[in-house]
Amino acid sequence: MSADVAVRPALQESVQWQGHCPGESILIYITVDGAVTPMRVSESDSIASVKMRIQTCQGIPGKKHKLVHDGRELARKDALIKDYGVTASNVLHLVLRLSDMVFIVVRTTGGKEFEFQIDRHRNVGYLKQRIKKKGKDFIDLEGCQDLFCDGEELQDQSLFRDFCNADNGVIHLVAQKSAKVDAKPVHKDLELSVVADDSDVGGNQVTQKTEPPSGDFWLEPAFVNPNVNFFPFLWDIIGSTFNGLKQRNHPIRSSEGSGGTYFMQDSTGMEYVSVFKPIDEEPNAVNNPQGLPVSSNGEGLKIGTRVGEGAMREVAAYILDHPRSGPRLVSGEAIGFAGVPPTVMVQCLHQQFNHPDGFECSPKHSKVGSLQAFMKNDGNCEDLGPRYFSVEEVHKITVLDLRMANADRHAGNILFRKDSDGRITLIPIDHGYCLPEKVNILHLFFTVSFPSCIIFILISDTT
Repeated sequence: MSADVAVRPALQESVQWQGHCPGESILIYITVDGAVTPMRVSESDSIASVKMRIQTCQGIPGKKHKLVHDGRELARKDALIKDYGVTASNVLHLVLRLSDMVFIVVRTTGGKEFEFQIDRHRNVGYLKQRIKKKGKDFIDLEGCQDLFCDGEELQDQSLFRDFCNADNGVIHLVAQKSAKVDAKPVHKDLELSVVADDSDVGGNQVTQKTEPPSGDFWLEPAFVNPNVNFFPFLWDIIGSTFNGLKQRNHPIRSSEGSGGTYFMQDSTGMEYVSVFKPIDEEPNAVNNPQGLPVSSNGEGLKIGTRVGEGAMREVAAYILDHPRSGPRLVSGEAIGFAGVPPTVMVQCLHQQFNHPDGFECSPKHSKVGSLQAFMKNDGNCEDLGPRYFSVEEVHKITVLDLRMANADRHAGNILFRKDSDGRITLIPIDHGYCLPEKVNILHLFFTVSFPSCIIFILISDTT
């Protein structure tokens, strides 16, 4: 026997409610063995009280209740319904799972998500058939479809009871297709091409260009691993930037900084959508536009860093900034704990970039670099005194910098955004000098991780 609980905005039709809740309320529908019973709960109700009301209404012992919302189990009995983001204005779904049922969230590499209740005695092959049936109008699941749990591939004959215990409230799986490897002889050599079949990624197909692109620009992701999980919000950043270039809204070079930094515009030309930093225009790189000399030994401006690696370090900083709720692959959240903007490696071609030896529309003039989402802000921390920053916001960036041994944190590379209620959020940017190969620990601790603009808060908090 299974039971589902669906949460939706309050309906206007007349029904007989189970109980009465004053103030802001939420209408839920409890389905047990095909019988539907509506119930109202208050935003201020605790999880324990909701379970008790379900028990009273349906006669199902509370110990068998497993309430789940948005891939998370509502496990804290003393927490309120609203603490889990459940409000009357949302269309939400919760699941009441009984002892022999497991709640499964399946996320594709393209960002689509499916939710299922499966008997623990079923195998993975059965779930694949359920996925195929449920997503037939949205995703092509023919061919080799693999399911992964915690990075390990699941075999079709594997039973769910074998890899999930009785305490599991939610099982997160990732569905992806195997890459196809094509080979063809070219003279005396063998040319290999790896094609990752991700037809579910919003219709976007990514291929590496071997011929000069048409038009006077190009933009595409630069994949190191063809099987990487590329999130939908990263596609959005690339798509918005591409549309801006297509409408001839040219990149705008920043006058600040020691390297080539370009603000990329949207299709209207009214807003910035991303920031592009080519590796060949980094400080001391061969095409640096700020007049800095080329490094004689390949070392960057900071000890332990190499010229041309800044873009990869920018991406690494974003990857390491995990969301509060868990791995990004599971949560799907774009912004992590410290607030590093979404960042991805791309290959971009445009005449507005720095081309000292001239430009022509060909692959040899295409630049590889980091593309980072432009975050709307009200300035950087140089414009404000430290008394405006909350200790929590400062600590988040400090933890990030200590974890990555960031060698270049200062007030100029921390943006701030003021909310309507006056609360200030800090946004860390410019991580091209994090994760150095070697570092002076004392210098890092006293002068980098605790820049002068925020050290006052840290000291005052500890004292």
